[in-house]
Amino acid sequence: MLKGKALERKSFMRAGSKQSGAMDGHHQLIGVDFHDFIQKEQNLTNYELAEEYGISLGNVKDLKKKLSKN
Repeated sequence: MLKGKALERKSFMRAGSKQSGAMDGHHQLIGVDFHDFIQKEQNLTNYELAEEYGISLGNVKDLKKKLSKN
């Protein structure tokens, strides 16, 4: 039977990048109006978009990348 640290190591499983992003709260895009974002991204810098929506620069870059794939 496993005890202590051995049990922790056994039950620990690595999260993928998508899972870890969802769990650690870095990708909080709740409340972002995507239509408004698309319109504003043409006229504002990444920094201005981050301030406008209260998200990080990384989130702005990720969102632009995801929206450009569609």
